[in-house]
Amino acid sequence: MATPSLELIDALRTTAHNLATGAPYQWGHMGSCNCGHLAQVLTSFTRAEIHAWALESREGDWSEQTAEYCPNSHIPMDKMIDALVAKGLSIEDLRHLEYLSDPLVLQHVSEKDKPLEYNRKEDVIKYIRAWASVLENHLQYENKLLSKPEYIL
Repeated sequence: MATPSLELIDALRTTAHNLATGAPYQWGHMGSCNCGHLAQVLTSFTRAEIHAWALESREGDWSEQTAEYCPNSHIPMDKMIDALVAKGLSIEDLRHLEYLSDPLVLQHVSEKDKPLEYNRKEDVIKYIRAWASVLENHLQYENKLLSKPEYIL
């Protein structure tokens, strides 16, 4: 699971808002798909730049790109993935986002909305909002643990 942070939670909520308010969505486009939209928010690269780098790097969707990921390469897509990892995401997070498949996130999606279709914009929005809530809950829990007074024995 991603490292919870206010920046990442805000980026997830911004991504969901962008999608809900008409941002172009196309699952087969590396810059306009599930991961592509989050990458736009976290990196400020355009959907066209992300898509071009993906095509330049290797074939496949985000799941396949992450399977071939090498942090020491100079491949543009690997640099993109590096930037996302630096923001607290894991390779598994990206794979789960592409297919809306993280079991913990899915526990926070209403049963009436399941199953989610990974290439349906409305379902992507539901998943991303649920993921933001999961991370926010984790962050609040961690903050409560850190704010407890230490007792001197």
